[in-house]
Amino acid sequence: MDQSFLLMLSNLLHLHNSIDPTTSLISSPTSTSSASTSSSPTSLLTSSSAAPLLFFTIASVLSYIASSRPSSSSSSSSSPAASDYSVSAFRALSTEHIWSLEAPLRDAQWRSLYGLSYPVFTTVVDKLKPHIALSNLSLPSDYAVAMVLSRLTHGFSAKSLAARYSLEPYLISKITNMVTRLLATKLYPEFIKIPVSRRRLIETTQAFEELTSLPNMCGAIDGSPIRLHKQNLSGNYRCRYGYNAVQLEVVADHKKIFWDVCVKAPGGTDDAAHFRESLLYNRLTSGDIVWDKVINVRGHPVRPYIVGDWCYPLLSFLLTPFSPNGMGTPAQNLFDGMLMKGRSVVVEAIGLLKGRWKILQDLNVGLNHVPQTIVACCVLHNLCQIAREPEPEPWKDPEENGMPPRVLDSEKSFYYFGESLRQALADDLHQRLSSR
Repeated sequence: MDQSFLLMLSNLLHLHNSIDPTTSLISSPTSTSSASTSSSPTSLLTSSSAAPLLFFTIASVLSYIASSRPSSSSSSSSSPAASDYSVSAFRALSTEHIWSLEAPLRDAQWRSLYGLSYPVFTTVVDKLKPHIALSNLSLPSDYAVAMVLSRLTHGFSAKSLAARYSLEPYLISKITNMVTRLLATKLYPEFIKIPVSRRRLIETTQAFEELTSLPNMCGAIDGSPIRLHKQNLSGNYRCRYGYNAVQLEVVADHKKIFWDVCVKAPGGTDDAAHFRESLLYNRLTSGDIVWDKVINVRGHPVRPYIVGDWCYPLLSFLLTPFSPNGMGTPAQNLFDGMLMKGRSVVVEAIGLLKGRWKILQDLNVGLNHVPQTIVACCVLHNLCQIAREPEPEPWKDPEENGMPPRVLDSEKSFYYFGESLRQALADDLHQRLSSR
């Protein structure tokens, strides 16, 4: 029973005795049988004094209030306390509790908290720990990484996460910026790589050919706006869907693993313009990237190429559909269908990226830290795909529409070669599939 209620009840008893000592409710050790009889419930109710009835009325009210009021222990257990997210609580979870669970249950718990399984989590921590140690952070490295992954997974703001972890919001932002910067710089070269080795090229092109029947396809490119949370921005940030955003461009392989990521443009920039600003475009047009896997199709040397929709320019290394509405020849329409089938992997990859790291659905970090946060999520996405983590429910962007971009003067030679290459691939595809 509540201690305050007991105290009030005791005070009432003493008050009653002082008002009506003839009907004492507290028996003394020397009380006689007559006194015991006079203090029975019947004698109390028939007493000439109003004190007994007043006492029972007040006591009944207090008892009802005490029984209906939730105890402090039950109310505290209904909502998570800050101690549930303390360093000691995390340490107990990660060192003691973790090994008492079966692996599937353990990993499901970690995915619900941090977006990835325990083994992948430890991989991230091990790779970041030496760099975090140099920052003189007062928190343990794994705890800091867990905190940031929790924010990226659930989309928490710095303020809400600060309340949960009993830290200042500025410290949450500082830790988030540090961890995402390390992911975007130190881990990017290891987990986001252009497929230049012959072994990886063969694996990728063969997988795409099994999917599309088109030879030497090595990737699919697409762009997606990343919504910015409540930021009044001047300039070209309003995207085609009506909200402020920055533009993300990725190239994915058949496993939905990104091998190139670019975040260089505000949301109002079209896909073609963003691609032309990227390092990948500059490397491809300058000949810096040379894929050593050339096949011959109807007299045309075909090097590995990527595919995109009609919002991208047609180039020798980037093939796009003949028509967005199926108005081409049978061979061209067949080619377009297979090309878009290959492109579907990058659409699915972006959907998984936004579905797994929900902060990208409404990005609540400072504008200066937007690019590194997006790239960090792409690195984590690749880690999950490589580890074959279960795929979450994908996020779905609205359907794209737009006119094909104009060809720049500097691109004309790439365009003419791409045009003849595309037609040769379409004719070859139509002949092969028609003869089956």
